[in-house]
Amino acid sequence: MKSRPHNPPKRQSDADFRVLALALAALDDPKQVAAFLQDLCTPAELEAICDRWKVVPHIVAGEPYRNIHDKTGVSVTTIGRVARTLDQGSGGYAAALAAQPSSH
Repeated sequence: MKSRPHNPPKRQSDADFRVLALALAALDDPKQVAAFLQDLCTPAELEAICDRWKVVPHIVAGEPYRNIHDKTGVSVTTIGRVARTLDQGSGGYAAALAAQPSSH
């Protein structure tokens, strides 16, 4: 990532994050969301995000990390981080999973 001459105050970075979340929430068409993500993220960032999301259903299903790795190609380290976030995070993965049409 690009270094900055100074770190913004936490309050400002929180506000910036909320503005980004609102921008995503305002898009109701998956094609618009995809276009926004492609404009916002580098190919490597998108790959990392996709890898994380790809393993969520496998973790929730209780599959062993090694099996998830074999099926997806995602590193066991990343799988472990996603699992920890599922357990200790903000609930975003669970909310997104629950919102999927196939989950209903």
